Amino acid sequence: MSLGEVVSVHVGEKGVLSKAPMQNIKLDIDGIVGDRHRGFARKCWDANDKQVGGTLRRNERQWSAIAHEDLEEITEKLKLSEPLKASSVGVNICLKGIPNFSRLPRGTMLEFSSGAKLMVEEYNPPCSGISNFIAGSFSSSCSSGLSPTSFSSASKFSRGLVGVVEVHGIISIGDSVAVLNEKLPKWLRDPD
Repeated sequence: MSLGEVVSVHVGEKGVLSKAPMQNIKLDIDGIVGDRHRGFARKCWDANDKQVGGTLRRNERQWSAIAHEDLEEITEKLKLSEPLKASSVGVNICLKGIPNFSRLPRGTMLEFSSGAKLMVEEYNPPCSGISNFIAGSFSSSCSSGLSPTSFSSASKFSRGLVGVVEVHGIISIGDSVAVLNEKLPKWLRDPD
């Protein structure tokens, strides 16, 4: 079991890619209160989604999170003049101290010291909108500068995770978080 810490928490309103920093966020069973990704269902975005754009489907993205260490690595790869923050890349939660955070498998539980629990659904794929935002908002010492695909390329496999709320609660800056591997039901586990 890994133990990490909450670095920052964020909420994003509809129509805005970045997310505003908060002291804490409130989780209901359908997502983060006040966040544009809240809900039990969502419409598919485009051809890169799992179904045809506009199709109503189950919302596997009630929350998004990234590792502080991954933000530092992406900042270094892009040679940015200022560090990337979780609010700039449109995620709700930034954590530190969890090795290989972006590669945690589906079913992993994130259990916060407040009692709130989040379940990992999948990897958070790089977003072209965020990539365009980064290219237009940050400067780089790379000789080629930043292109609209620079962030997407640099953040491949380090973009974080998305998932659903398993247990409601409040997550605050400084809270500890335990990473719990998916536990098989009792009837599937070995008898010893």
